[in-house]
Amino acid sequence: MILATETQVKAKKQKKEKPKETTPEFIASMAVILVTGLFIITFTLQAFEIPSESMVGTLLIGDHVFVDRVRVAPKSSWISWLVPYRDLRRGDLVVFLSPSQPGLYVVKRVIGAPGDRLHLRDGALYVNGQKQDEPYVRHEGDLNLYRDNFPQVTPMFGDQVTQEWQLTQRNYIEGDDLVVPPDRYFAMGDNRDRSLDSRYWGFIPKENVIGRPMFIYWSFNTPEGQYMKRTIGERIGFIFHIVIHFFDETRWSRMFHVVR
Repeated sequence: MILATETQVKAKKQKKEKPKETTPEFIASMAVILVTGLFIITFTLQAFEIPSESMVGTLLIGDHVFVDRVRVAPKSSWISWLVPYRDLRRGDLVVFLSPSQPGLYVVKRVIGAPGDRLHLRDGALYVNGQKQDEPYVRHEGDLNLYRDNFPQVTPMFGDQVTQEWQLTQRNYIEGDDLVVPPDRYFAMGDNRDRSLDSRYWGFIPKENVIGRPMFIYWSFNTPEGQYMKRTIGERIGFIFHIVIHFFDETRWSRMFHVVR
């Protein structure tokens, strides 16, 4: 029986050992990871925080969601064979740039797609003549004539309707219904009585659409109106609050909850 010498054993071990990664190789690997992550965030996913109570029942203030920016984006011919593009449909949740407040991201539910005819009667929604079953809708307030009987009741002072919408709304009314024009969407919040939505500022232009919320990746107990606090002191103060209360005010039960 021939026994391996110590030199032969060491040689075999050296062969098995993987070569160590050099500094340039490490930097190159990190660059690939960063570029890939930047591509995903820029073109496919976007993080978004729910700022108001208009979607309570479905989404809470302080829910942080990932938004799919691809499926409802304008089609790209070179990749259309790979991506399952589709238009927004009634019932879809959508994140978009507010038509009335430039720079503000908003989330609502699509109630009317192009060509749909809709109206509300005492808070109940009718689309194309059919009363809609909306299990996700929440009502909290008293009856409001304009809000709950849209579009047949003329807005009055204090109804928070934008001036532009007051002037143009009548152009889209046929009989009892509001008719959604091409490349536009009508949307409302699920917390129907606490939502400033298409009833108050009009249609969502197709080009304003950012994407559809996918799932909640983090949820933190956030006070109403926090998004309106813009001073450095207020923002830093809330960051410290998050750091101190991260564990006891994070809504752990909402983590990775799929948004529908």
